[in-house]
Amino acid sequence: MEPALFSSPPYLTLVGWSVVLLAIHIVLQSTLATRELGLDWNAGPRDGGLKPQGILAGRAARAFNNFRETYPAFLALALALAIRDNAPAWGIHGAWAWFICRFAYIPLYLAGIPYIRSLVWLGSMAGLAVMFVALIQ
Repeated sequence: MEPALFSSPPYLTLVGWSVVLLAIHIVLQSTLATRELGLDWNAGPRDGGLKPQGILAGRAARAFNNFRETYPAFLALALALAIRDNAPAWGIHGAWAWFICRFAYIPLYLAGIPYIRSLVWLGSMAGLAVMFVALIQ
């Protein structure tokens, strides 16, 4: 019997892996913030409005916010393509482009690499566009 991970439709597999990518963002952002502000801050209610001021913690938070801006669109398109009976096969290439670019975006943002990071972001947006065109065809 084949494991479910390898037998599920490709869009649903990528939705699952996108949740792993979400978790990477959460762990990275929270780890860097906790390293800067301490465990008591992380465990507490954070009522004081204290925010990390360090470069890496700030970049991780901004990269996470940027991810969350496109994540709902990816989920909606991937799920719509997964339930569509006759979706064009090339739509999955757009989904993979989004995923790979969003994964590559993390170290580029943390390292502060300009222009290439922007090109990678554009690649993720192109992936969403390909998914959209596949959906409406």
